[in-house]
Amino acid sequence: MKAKLEPPIFIFGCPRSGTTLLQSILATHPEIASFPETKFFLYGVAKYEPKRQKFGLISRRLKPHLNQYFKYQINHPEMLKYFPKVPILDFINLYTRSFIKVLNILTIEEGKSLWLEKTPDHLLYLDYIEKMLPEARMIHLLRNGSDVVASLYEVTHKYPEPWGGDCWSLNLCIRRWVEAVEITRQHIHKPNHILVRYEDIITNPQAELLKLCQFIGINFTYSMLQNYLKTSEKLSLESAGRTVKKEITNCQSEKFQKLFNESEREYIIKGLSKVDLSWVNDFRGRQV
Repeated sequence: MKAKLEPPIFIFGCPRSGTTLLQSILATHPEIASFPETKFFLYGVAKYEPKRQKFGLISRRLKPHLNQYFKYQINHPEMLKYFPKVPILDFINLYTRSFIKVLNILTIEEGKSLWLEKTPDHLLYLDYIEKMLPEARMIHLLRNGSDVVASLYEVTHKYPEPWGGDCWSLNLCIRRWVEAVEITRQHIHKPNHILVRYEDIITNPQAELLKLCQFIGINFTYSMLQNYLKTSEKLSLESAGRTVKKEITNCQSEKFQKLFNESEREYIIKGLSKVDLSWVNDFRGRQV
């Protein structure tokens, strides 16, 4: 087993940007351990509970979520013993340290050298994650906005319950992509952050993976492109439509044209066009 772990990796991006695909590819590497979306910060940070947030307490949603996740999603109920037992210790920083310790333990048990966490909505908690894990490597995945909106709209209408119980409106789908792009723009200049385009992964996966492996500090292996579908089976969440079901083939999506009529497409494009993406090409040109 590994005596010392390398800094962990986080994958961020707007939901439906291909984060499950990228996670599956990277998690196929023999040095990387990864798990289904933990949603730890999403459920743990009391963002919408002002009194608890004021005192640095966890959200009331976290304990039930941890119980369900470790017992039923990844079948490791013994990991719950590492979290604080009494309410007086319900501080988010203590729970975060316990969470990190648990992922470290699971990684060591697998004989891996680092762990990878992928929960798209953790992008909204990036500042806190960096505060607690300043050494972590952050991968931002960016996908064409119209394709993301089409995918979000479709999946939330097909599987509403895992997505908050409501079918997302066009405005919400647009807003989530815009918000994700802006958060990425604010952080991507930092040396421990890297930007990846979904379309680049699809059209030239090996070249993009070589860059990512260099960024992470691991050697590229062809198995990442050969066996990722098998890896995705233990990471995907079928009930939420988060699956990887086919080979990497192309980046052209017909969903946008099929789902929306002409006026809806014009509305979406107008909403997305307000975002300045000039920094993306500038940054990609400088990034090695």
